[in-house]
Amino acid sequence: MTAIYRSERGAGKVRQRYAELLTEWPVPAEHRRVPTREGETFVLVSGPEDAPPLVLLHGSGANTSMWRGDIGSWATHFRTYAVDIVGEPGASAPSRPPLASDRLALWLDDVLESLGLEDISIVAASLGGWVALDYAIRRPGRITRLALLCPGGIGAQTMGWLPKALFLRLFGHRGVRRTAAIVTGLDAPRYQAALDDVVLTFTEFKPRTERLPVFPDDALRTLAMPTLVIVGARDVMLDSAATAERVRRCVPQATVHVLPDVGHAILGQTDTVANFLLDEQ
Repeated sequence: MTAIYRSERGAGKVRQRYAELLTEWPVPAEHRRVPTREGETFVLVSGPEDAPPLVLLHGSGANTSMWRGDIGSWATHFRTYAVDIVGEPGASAPSRPPLASDRLALWLDDVLESLGLEDISIVAASLGGWVALDYAIRRPGRITRLALLCPGGIGAQTMGWLPKALFLRLFGHRGVRRTAAIVTGLDAPRYQAALDDVVLTFTEFKPRTERLPVFPDDALRTLAMPTLVIVGARDVMLDSAATAERVRRCVPQATVHVLPDVGHAILGQTDTVANFLLDEQ
């Protein structure tokens, strides 16, 4: 597990904070650990057993706890499966399958098979959005609805923020905190608790360094399911304008929202996502 952390002590701090956040999960939940070819995968299951299945995939440097503000709404209508992606700071195995391969799709095959799921809806963010898109392209017909928040793989990754981030790191904890605020866009006072968690994680965690492969137009055109894409116009990590333009051009049935004053971390979209998922249910 420490391979993805800077130290065993740091790994313990992140795991402890994750356990604390899971105690704030606002609805009853079942903790499952399912076997996959990439190692054990942690899944938090909520909602009525007979409700339609909804899989949640978090972003890079995050875990299932990111959905705790949304789950009270979504688990009313769906059987939700919040999955910790392998190789990220959650409770799944530290394996990091290469993105330029089919191994994450095969991993998700294993997760869904272990959970007994076939046709699913997905809500996913950032790296999780890339995983969801990769799966939807490779497994046409298995995803009934797709809601993506700041998804990777459509607009290019941008690196203009990196020189400033490297400079700010010279100023210790204050610099790291300022860097996190720039990267996430969580610079408003109401987001300070969330920013604290980001700072803790990225002080101790070693994120993936490989670039997210960008899906070609022909691959995006195969997406036939109802799709919702929400991006922040202030996103410094992904080209949100290009994401919106390519989705509108290649996935004409998609609904696209560009939030003008939002960065990479997209919060407060619970109702928008729920309304999309429930349309024609």
